[in-house]
Amino acid sequence: MGQFLEKYLAPKPGDIVDTQGRILGQHTGVHNYTIGQRKGLGIAASYPLYVVALDVGRNQVIVGDRGSVHYPDCTVHRVNWVSAAPPSEPMPITVQIRYRSVAVPATLLPIKASEEAAVTRVKILFDEPQFGVTPGQAAVWYDGDRVLGGGIIEPLPVQARVAAALAQTSAPS
Repeated sequence: MGQFLEKYLAPKPGDIVDTQGRILGQHTGVHNYTIGQRKGLGIAASYPLYVVALDVGRNQVIVGDRGSVHYPDCTVHRVNWVSAAPPSEPMPITVQIRYRSVAVPATLLPIKASEEAAVTRVKILFDEPQFGVTPGQAAVWYDGDRVLGGGIIEPLPVQARVAAALAQTSAPS
């Protein structure tokens, strides 16, 4: 993928920083990284580092330990309901957020802009924090084997991602 992007995007060097803001190394463009990525960071540490967030505005790749890449929830937009009507109340589901991952238990909360509006956004609360929740990727939810619907994971502000990462890292084990 990197070779493809290099044909169309000029390198834009920037800093690779940890969740405390310390500079650990340099990168050639945030477009070369994805949330949860571990390999190919080009920096050495005493423990494995993972991409926690991409701050395009500051041109920074933010990294942390594996625990800092687990998220308790996500918001999904551009929702399509496949085999069910949009719910009006929270509902238990299983949800798949990564191509090769298994569906995990969660609760789906409908988000309505107004009483008359259709449900085009939902919040998904995972029963257990999930690894590498990535904005722009699909989330698909199920009732058993039946697909209920799906949508696109919304971006999470970098500050919230870093705050979540810091909370996970400082949480007692």
